[in-house]
Amino acid sequence: MIQALHSRYNPRLEAEKYINTLNLTEAEYLILIEPGLGYMIPLLGEKYPAARILALHVEDQKRAAENSETLPDSGSLSWTPESGVDPEEFLGQIIPDRPASAIRLIEWRPALVRYGESYLRLLAAAANFIKRSDANFRTVKNFGGRWFRNFFKNLGLLQSFPVYEKIRTPLAITGSGPGLEESLPLIAALKQQGRLFILAASSSAAALLSRGITPDLVISTDGGPWALLHLYECFRAGTAPRPPAIAAALSAALPSQCAYLPLLCLSDGSLWQSLVLQRLKVPHIPMVQRGTVSASAIDLALQLGGAEVLIAGMDLAVRDIRSHVRPYSFDRLLTEGASRLNPVYSRAYARSAGISGGGSHQIYASWFAGQIKAYPGRLYTLGSNNQVFQGLPNWTETDMISARALVDPPSSSPHSSARITQVKLPEDPAGFALRVLTEALSDPRITVPVREELSALLFPGKSNVGAAELVDEIRGLAGPYGGVHG
Repeated sequence: MIQALHSRYNPRLEAEKYINTLNLTEAEYLILIEPGLGYMIPLLGEKYPAARILALHVEDQKRAAENSETLPDSGSLSWTPESGVDPEEFLGQIIPDRPASAIRLIEWRPALVRYGESYLRLLAAAANFIKRSDANFRTVKNFGGRWFRNFFKNLGLLQSFPVYEKIRTPLAITGSGPGLEESLPLIAALKQQGRLFILAASSSAAALLSRGITPDLVISTDGGPWALLHLYECFRAGTAPRPPAIAAALSAALPSQCAYLPLLCLSDGSLWQSLVLQRLKVPHIPMVQRGTVSASAIDLALQLGGAEVLIAGMDLAVRDIRSHVRPYSFDRLLTEGASRLNPVYSRAYARSAGISGGGSHQIYASWFAGQIKAYPGRLYTLGSNNQVFQGLPNWTETDMISARALVDPPSSSPHSSARITQVKLPEDPAGFALRVLTEALSDPRITVPVREELSALLFPGKSNVGAAELVDEIRGLAGPYGGVHG
């Protein structure tokens, strides 16, 4: 017997009674999980006209409509399994990063009885999206101004830029999870033979350099000041030679030493960043902004090429009290503050417990689980990684000597395909960038999208931010890095 989704007598009244039990006054977005034939949607629109309604269907709407003569005109945006996109991706295309209180889930419980696990998977996807959106919003709220200052500061570090031809050797991405240690012997062997290009998350630099492995490119996207500790390892006296180049978002925290290395600029794809970089004629790679450097590294690796892309050290989890590969840039913070009453192991336990309880690993793992199907068939795992990567083929020592790894003659420096170019910037790049943004905010063709982007970054949660207010805020943030007040 098929479970009915609606009352056979008065489905509209049934929906109205249910909606009256909900308190959705603060909601800006309403996500309906399997709204059936949509009787709730017009009623929600009447009661909460300011909220945007999105409906996620377990089954195709046309098929659902076969059981009814009429389907109410919802006026909402709908997702169905045959939409061709992941439900979290669909939600992300419409809903900007907002606090959890602004996005509300509405379930139609009869659908759970009818669809079971399919319903629960859709519910979990929507819940994961809200968690990630909330985390991103809180991050922007706390760090948006810092990211913006970093952008203006880092313009002064741009001296030279690497331009890569397609990389023909396998390319390994190294994260900083504990599992990286298992892969380092094979990575070292491949690197020594010149058969591997290493794209290292900055947090894994200390572990690589301590073993005499010099990465070809180090990537950093974190805007927090703690990220500097990872990059300092690349310049610390007494370690292996520093990497040939840095790949970084210009909103990242970068030490002044980066001016001595070619810097591969990663743009977040926003209009305001693109306008500045294009006017400065700075070579850059537009990339979707991710919450974790591991995801950004995969995006970059697939653009750079590589016969195969190997991922290592992406545990996204804590192993007992080990939170990261050893050595790790933050380890000295544990040892420096240790005492007889507060030993290193106790401090390591507290740190690992805090990381596990924070929930960020679960958010990232959930995102990867939904995204992994969309990646090209060039990804392999190397050593231990999070279980969400278990569906990928595993790269072993046998592959090191296989024909696939020997397609091209080995090279002592696979990064040698990078061509270094010099770009002459204006004497005051920060002031130049301010003028570009000021002009954009007064240009009727683009002022609306630029204002929306800058408002979300500099005034998160605030609506109707004016161009003059934005210019004043930008001038204050950029002021220390150039003659922008003149």
